[in-house]
Amino acid sequence: MIWTAMRSMTGYGRGLAEKGGARVTVELRSVNHRFLDLKLRGAVSAAVEDAVAQRVRERVERGAVSGTIRVERTGAGATVRVDRALAREVHGQLAGLAAELGLPAPGLRDIVGQPGVLAIGDPSGEAEAEAVAAAGAATTTALAALIAMRDTEGANLAADMRTRLATMARTVDAISAATVDAAAAARDRLHERVSRLLEGAGASPDPARLAQEIAVLADRADVTEELVRARSHLGQLTTTLAGAGAVGRRLDFLVQELGREVNTIGSKSTAAAIAQLVVDAKTELEKIREQVQNLE
Repeated sequence: MIWTAMRSMTGYGRGLAEKGGARVTVELRSVNHRFLDLKLRGAVSAAVEDAVAQRVRERVERGAVSGTIRVERTGAGATVRVDRALAREVHGQLAGLAAELGLPAPGLRDIVGQPGVLAIGDPSGEAEAEAVAAAGAATTTALAALIAMRDTEGANLAADMRTRLATMARTVDAISAATVDAAAAARDRLHERVSRLLEGAGASPDPARLAQEIAVLADRADVTEELVRARSHLGQLTTTLAGAGAVGRRLDFLVQELGREVNTIGSKSTAAAIAQLVVDAKTELEKIREQVQNLE
């Protein structure tokens, strides 16, 4: 599988090919999905459906892909076979479901569109081979269009995410700078509080004990490790976006880990300035997370 850019999971492609007396049209649509979920529709043989499915799986790794296959005979010698028993069974099932759901009764098109009800072939068996070859060629054309659309959207999504990651990097730097002032402010508040309490009791603070309490408080509020890991995740996200391939799952993992560090920073910090910066970081991260869900 050749990748030239970041790729989204949304796209559309249509292909038409003729081989001998067979004309095959293939339409493919894809949307987001955690894995590859391929569903094909059309009154075609298993061999034709397999030819389409195999080519799709060779080029697509993730996404819910729905395909429509239409086979037409353009040459002489073609025969049409209707499986009437299957058609009656399909009609009965669809009619029962329509009645249960309060929907209109199924029409002939709904019935013959089900796999196996209507089959087109010829006595010599050549039509099957022609249809398979045409289906493969039509699928290749449809996939080229679908992937081109996914590549274009993927590039746009990657550009947007790079901008948001740069914003988050600046926010992390601002949090790092704010923690220096926050630590000094917390130390001053503790010193003032202890002094005021002891003053009311007619005593003076023990410098050693006060220094120990301040050290404990500072250790609990220290977010140095979280900031280091956050910067590392941001760097890995940026590097991954600069490449190509099916990186959606890796990006999703990195975004999840980055969110974990931001949450920890928020829980450790009590300064209002840091709390606001954490909110800003979470807002930007949520937008990044939404975009990641669109990438293959």
